[in-house]
Amino acid sequence: MNVLILNAGSSSLKFQVIATDLEKIKSNQDRRLCRGQVERTGGEAIVTVQTHKGARQVSTAPLRDISAALDHVLRWLASERSGLSEIQSLADIHAVGHRVVHGGELFQESALITDDVIRGIEECIDLAPLHNPNNLRGIRAAREIFGQKTPQVAVFDTAFHASIPEHAYLYAIPYHLYRRHRMRRYGFHGTSHRYVAYRYRLLRQLTREQTNVITLHLGNGCSAAAIRAGRSVDTSMGMTPLEGLVMGTRSGDLDPSVVNLIATKEGLQPHEVEGLLNTQSGLLGISGLTNDMRVLQEELRLNDDRRVRVAIEVFCYRARKYIGAFLASMGGADAVIFTGGIGENSPEIRAKICAGLEWAGLTIDEEQNRKTIGVEDRITTESSTLAAYAIPTDEELLIARDTVRVIEGEPHAA
Repeated sequence: MNVLILNAGSSSLKFQVIATDLEKIKSNQDRRLCRGQVERTGGEAIVTVQTHKGARQVSTAPLRDISAALDHVLRWLASERSGLSEIQSLADIHAVGHRVVHGGELFQESALITDDVIRGIEECIDLAPLHNPNNLRGIRAAREIFGQKTPQVAVFDTAFHASIPEHAYLYAIPYHLYRRHRMRRYGFHGTSHRYVAYRYRLLRQLTREQTNVITLHLGNGCSAAAIRAGRSVDTSMGMTPLEGLVMGTRSGDLDPSVVNLIATKEGLQPHEVEGLLNTQSGLLGISGLTNDMRVLQEELRLNDDRRVRVAIEVFCYRARKYIGAFLASMGGADAVIFTGGIGENSPEIRAKICAGLEWAGLTIDEEQNRKTIGVEDRITTESSTLAAYAIPTDEELLIARDTVRVIEGEPHAA
């Protein structure tokens, strides 16, 4: 089964095509046929594509919206330019899997897209006004092009965290606000946390019930998850992705009174303050330079910039603090797993986060950590009772697998 995976943004469309089925899933024989993205729709868009057979191709095209971007991608897939013998026409796309950010309390697992499911995603727009409308545009564009015969599946970022218990997801605010408006912790990056926990199980040859880990997804967006018996029991992000760890441009945890104080002192409206906390804070806000951790590390190495050093220290301290909190709430764990662009590729940041966790039984193996970049491996000494691993995430693969499972009526699994 050739599954098209779509992640629609406000002016971008990321896509992959993965060949998989139930047998391939069981034997880990899934094949990625191609991947790419369309950026800056609404004008002269930049189209980047790469197949498993060929080199990366970059081109431009006038694409007015997500529908036009998807049509352009599909025409390319079926053309000789792609070089994909597996896809000759639309009929060779057998299913479509969509990343949907927020499923609220309505969707606790991936779902076959129907009119009712679309209405449910619409009901969650208040919880994710920047993301769900864009995800819906991708769904509607795909339905318009493929029609009703090609099955489509929604895979929710929030679904993995549906197992979080009430005492962990409730905020200590008047209870009627939860009852009326569903104001609570939901958590995000669930597909990534779920995938790396699954890969850890395979590496260690464990069952789901034996999987007790803390996962750190560290990229431009960052979150931590406490996973006990293979299920999420707590996470750092909240009702929105703003809460929790320090991120590229998001503040993470702060005193709620800061919002009003910023509004008063800077003469801003509440939505403007929210924008500032989402897009001008985090690593960018503290350093005053960039949200790119690679650039910050290079700047620190070359110029020893004080604000850059502080930004990195705050980032690492907040992550270490959450590890400690989750170790306490879980009653201990067997491993800490790093993933995401920073988690997979920055030995220095992993080492800084883990510094001082020797009390918990975690000691970094400096040589092993240094050479573990973009691959999965253990990065702690053999004598560490709390291990640490770097495991590259693959959310698209999990979306493809969930799409197949939902269509085939199989129980959900990692």
